[in-house]
Amino acid sequence: MKARVMAAMSGGVDSAVAAFLLKYQGFKVTGVTMCLGVEINETGKIRCCGPQEIEDARRVCESLGISHYVLDFAPDLKDFVIDPFLSEYGMGRTPNPCIECNRHIKFGSLLKKALAMGFDYLATGHYAGIQRSNGNYRLVMPKDNRKDQTYFLSGMPRGALEHVLFPLSNLFKDEVREIAQREGLPVSSKPESQDLCFIPEGKTEDYLRKNISSPPGDIIDLSGKVLGTHRGLAFYTIGQRARMSTSRGKPLYVIAKDTAANRIIIGEREHLSAKGLIAGSVNLLVDSLPEKAFAKIRYAHSPAGCRVSFENGRLTVLFNEPQEAITPGQSVALYDKGVILGSGIIQEVIS
Repeated sequence: MKARVMAAMSGGVDSAVAAFLLKYQGFKVTGVTMCLGVEINETGKIRCCGPQEIEDARRVCESLGISHYVLDFAPDLKDFVIDPFLSEYGMGRTPNPCIECNRHIKFGSLLKKALAMGFDYLATGHYAGIQRSNGNYRLVMPKDNRKDQTYFLSGMPRGALEHVLFPLSNLFKDEVREIAQREGLPVSSKPESQDLCFIPEGKTEDYLRKNISSPPGDIIDLSGKVLGTHRGLAFYTIGQRARMSTSRGKPLYVIAKDTAANRIIIGEREHLSAKGLIAGSVNLLVDSLPEKAFAKIRYAHSPAGCRVSFENGRLTVLFNEPQEAITPGQSVALYDKGVILGSGIIQEVIS
């Protein structure tokens, strides 16, 4: 019998091509779009996962001759992504909601739903790969390093790997677009969405002001001298350029937040560097961690050599060279020879 695959369809070109490839390879494919309850924004433009995206996914499935269903995951988005997102910002940290969405919704709730419905696999259009060998499953980097999304997948449950397919693992983005055009898929020329699905037009500060309280406070330098007033801790992140400079004209940056005193500490760029971090909420994708690995402290960060240790549920990462703007609330993902070892949420910076 053909293996049954639930293909997560976002209405974009990547998930459309993923579904096409699965059908071409002989799987019995059903498209599913998650309704996340995202509202139309002030301009009337439909956001990610809204009615237009659902309609685009339906049209793709119709063109492929496969069934399409819409499942409601709005409560999951609120409970697992939006509420923690607001809570973290309220405490002065900078969270990564996409990692939590993948952890709890796509490869949590949706995968459980797929298996309960009798599907063998859940497939998505992520740029990542899964290696299968002797019953072991490893999350690995894709062929297209520029589109590598393994950082965002580093929090997914290890047990999910054997039930997940990433059809785009060996393709470059240009090749994916070419396939969509060649096959006449309805979304072949659709642009990519870069914004968070629940924040209109990327206006994070407006969204936060509407949903949390973050009062103004002092901006101080490393000596404790008050230099000005900030708009609220939630509206700043470590490494952000401050709108002021030293008497010598050197730019200043946010280097730390004092949440207890509601203060932001600024300094010169050299003060952004730190030698390590401690992370919690650790998710391991391998049996054990090597002593040496590479770590990414944000999506756009190049993996940096480090020494790692895991004890009492906490991950300690010490870098070979100091790293800039290590940010509490963000995730650190560990790599070794293209394999993703796991990740954790940064709690403390080791200066």
